[in-house]
Amino acid sequence: MTLIYFILMLGVIVFIHELGHFLWAKKSGVYCYEFSLGFGPKLLSFRRKNDETLYCWRLIPIGGYVAMAGEEIDDDKTIPKDKKMYNKPWYKKLIIVLAGVINNFLLGFIVLFIMALCYGSYTTKPIIGEVAKDSASEKAGLQSGDKIISINGKKTRTWDDVTLTLTLADNEKAQEVVIETKDKEKKEIKIKPEKITDKEGNVSYAYGMGLDNTKYHGLGNAFKYAVSKFGSTFNSMIVTIKALVTGDIGLSALSGPVGIYSIVGEQSKAGLQGLLYLLAYLSINVGFINLIPFPAFDGYRAIIILIERITKKKVNAKVDAIINNIGLFLLFALMIFITAKDILRLF
Repeated sequence: MTLIYFILMLGVIVFIHELGHFLWAKKSGVYCYEFSLGFGPKLLSFRRKNDETLYCWRLIPIGGYVAMAGEEIDDDKTIPKDKKMYNKPWYKKLIIVLAGVINNFLLGFIVLFIMALCYGSYTTKPIIGEVAKDSASEKAGLQSGDKIISINGKKTRTWDDVTLTLTLADNEKAQEVVIETKDKEKKEIKIKPEKITDKEGNVSYAYGMGLDNTKYHGLGNAFKYAVSKFGSTFNSMIVTIKALVTGDIGLSALSGPVGIYSIVGEQSKAGLQGLLYLLAYLSINVGFINLIPFPAFDGYRAIIILIERITKKKVNAKVDAIINNIGLFLLFALMIFITAKDILRLF
């Protein structure tokens, strides 16, 4: 079942992303050779009546693409120039390029909203719901109802901010935490987490505080939850990318398809709600990653379009293709490294 959930989840995310590119390309009159889910050998393919596009389902279900005329090197003389992407107005090209990202963000938001509407939602505010007895938090003076304003000078607007900040912090040292009590009094306290070593020698750190577990229902609460959770997930991605660049976290913290497969297995234990949350989280992540201006990502294509608009000059197609191929090579090399790491982690 984990394998089925994994394939379905990735399939939905990729399909929604590529569908964005495809629909806006068609709407803009761009000739589309192929709409493909997955990579590698074809499993199924068909054409619709009076439609030039070949629809494919390929063997490896971790990606997809829409092949459009005039997207890169223009070497097809059989397609009319007005049906090639490079001849479309700059704003239409930009919409086509970013439509996949927008679709992923919409999918993430809608799934969060539906999940909160059906199952109820918890507050995303950084308010402490419970403090474990004799824990580091209790010893530091934290109480249920306290709101965490900042940690080590970094503002914490949501509980996700609290979790991520503590994860990236040096847990061998005490953390400087600013709180607001129920009486609206601000206090600055220091918390050093308890270091825990299990039988296998794995080290973890416990603060002994948890989120307010009051459940909220209704349309308004579901919408507020979806907005807040979407925002905090997006912000977490920004913080994570910054931490990767600065070296605060290493590549070992990243997960590839194998790592995601393991996470799907864990989330499936929480039932449909757990899988829906993971679907939303991954969809937002895929959208964010594609915004990064790195060759082979949509963000890079968008930057090229804007550069051409500002300079009024076309970027050399062959040079652009070479840069894209280098980007793809580096991306696949990174994926192989992360996948190998994930496999080793299983044993």
